[in-house]
Amino acid sequence: MSVSSDQFQDRMLSLGLARVSEAAALASAKLIGRGDEKAADQAAVNAMREQLNMLEIAGVVVIGEGERDEAPMLFIGEEVGTGNGPGVDIALDPLEGTTLTAKDMPNALTVIAMGPRGSMLHAPDVYMDKLAIGPGYAEDTVTLDMSVKERVAALAKAKGCSMQDITVCVLERPRHEQTIEDIRSTGAAIRLITDGDVAGVMHCAEAATTGIDMYMGEGGAPEGVLAAAALKCMGGQMYGRLLFRNDDERGRAAKAGITDLDKIYSRDDMVTKDVIFAATGVTDGSILHGIRREVGYLTTETILMRSKTGSVRRMSYRNPVS
Repeated sequence: MSVSSDQFQDRMLSLGLARVSEAAALASAKLIGRGDEKAADQAAVNAMREQLNMLEIAGVVVIGEGERDEAPMLFIGEEVGTGNGPGVDIALDPLEGTTLTAKDMPNALTVIAMGPRGSMLHAPDVYMDKLAIGPGYAEDTVTLDMSVKERVAALAKAKGCSMQDITVCVLERPRHEQTIEDIRSTGAAIRLITDGDVAGVMHCAEAATTGIDMYMGEGGAPEGVLAAAALKCMGGQMYGRLLFRNDDERGRAAKAGITDLDKIYSRDDMVTKDVIFAATGVTDGSILHGIRREVGYLTTETILMRSKTGSVRRMSYRNPVS
């Protein structure tokens, strides 16, 4: 049976997507630890755009880099690919953890997800209250409507352990001081991260490896959609609620077609159809090795996932450099 060129062929496109994330990581390699966030981001953006434009797709960036960062964006609405082939939505962060890269700190990644047109929430560039746990739990084991203490207690009960055996990942920000205090009052442990909450959410899906059971806290809404795409492939639950600080941010939501400002989005509300997801390690982390250097070569590790099959592939790429 022939396959129409306008159908989303996730298997055929997956290796191409891995090349996109690998190229962005390799481009940022020379800037690891150099203290220049913008240069690292620009290098990753340029490489990611160049590789995307080689793919036989009619792609539209629906999740790009945030306006807040005043960064060299792959901007929302930008068309990428050759223009031939299936229409696809693309969510990306060419360098998730620019500060982590500049300071050579753990868990900097290049991240990209792709799905059929209309498959991803067009999240405005505002904050999102996020909550995520890994696979294997009943639906709504934890919810955003629960207090912090109730979430920890509910997850401990579902896991069959004490609250002291739960570890929660939280972005280290002043706005999370009360959340951190509430988590610690339960006896649970906290893994604080300085940046990179896509990786933070992904940690929940591999709790046996990372030691993290739950992610909670406020971070960028675009990154929330990327994290939901990862969990769609890896398994796990995620909930998000958009947060608005002023009329300008509410206007961004209206522009993105969002009318219910109080809606709680589940993972499958944020990513409604099957997607493919690729991430490449830039600096060493709990999920992926960072870029390895040796004379004449750079080696990357990439995780490539398809939600349709639940497959998770890890790939090492040894790239000759002059």
